Amino acid sequence: MIDISKYVYKYETHLHTAESSKCARSSAVDMMKALKEAGYAGTFISDHAWGGNTAIDRSLPWREWVEEFAKPYYEAKKWADENDFMVLFGYEAGFNATEFLIYGVSPEWLRDHEEFHDADIPKQLELVHEVGGIVVHAHPYRVEPYIPEIRLLPDCVDGVEGVNATHSSHLSKSHNEPSWNDEAIAYATKHKKFMTAGSDVHSVNLFGGGILTDEPMTCFEDFKNLWLSDKMYLLTDGDRIYDRYGNYLADCD
Repeated sequence: MIDISKYVYKYETHLHTAESSKCARSSAVDMMKALKEAGYAGTFISDHAWGGNTAIDRSLPWREWVEEFAKPYYEAKKWADENDFMVLFGYEAGFNATEFLIYGVSPEWLRDHEEFHDADIPKQLELVHEVGGIVVHAHPYRVEPYIPEIRLLPDCVDGVEGVNATHSSHLSKSHNEPSWNDEAIAYATKHKKFMTAGSDVHSVNLFGGGILTDEPMTCFEDFKNLWLSDKMYLLTDGDRIYDRYGNYLADCD
């Protein structure tokens, strides 16, 4: 029996900022303030990169593009370091609207690898894996006009975003279809991939999604070790709580 009350540390894994994602509406620092006030212990910043809905001018030289892209992360981290909050760098890689959450690389490393710009999906994900990064397939079953087809690449990813709060939170005003989470959980289970949960949040109007742990985490390696181990953590969309395998446990208070 899982004692849910022990899982008091909440982390957002899927968040966009207005500085780097065209679809976002709130600044990085405002997002951090809202998360901390809502009781989160930390977050990844996962803005849309050059292959997705980026707000950064794609005509910039690669190194300049990366520097502009990473600015909200550095601004958020500065605020977080001063306010007992954890911020980690990530990004959402887009390939004709098939999207992956990338964790475990740094802006500096990205800046020095211009081959990312023109690499296909397998090559980009291979480069991430070479430096110990993690690749998570974001909302793999979402169906919208901007997504021409569902493409699944189980051999290229480490994990699957099993719970995307945008699909199922009562607070979400777009992409509302809980069955897309059910399909993602089944996909992850079939291919024995670990699962994440995130809000896919674009403003300070938070949904409350993310992962819950019973111990605090301070760096990417903590997350990687958690995901790749058998240690229990919980998934939530802000309304419901699931175990790490996607089994429903309880409604949120």
